[in-house]
Amino acid sequence: METVELKEVLKKQIIEFLNLRDLKPEDIKNAEPLFGEGLGLDSIDSLELIVLLQREYGISIKDPKEGRKVLVDINTMADYIEKNRTK
Repeated sequence: METVELKEVLKKQIIEFLNLRDLKPEDIKNAEPLFGEGLGLDSIDSLELIVLLQREYGISIKDPKEGRKVLVDINTMADYIEKNRTK
């Protein structure tokens, strides 16, 4: 899967996994922060995203510090997935 396609799939998965019915993939910018002022996700959402990475890409994140580095924005998540995926 190419990076551009992976980013679009990620946006769709985030909307589905986090039940963000008011959003469309095109509403999420690749460099927009997922937490805080950006998309406005919270710590519960971060746990759901970690489950998403495990379930969909075979990536296990056990260290919260690593999770904070990975779950910054769509670009960062896609880069991490491309380097670490097992599925």
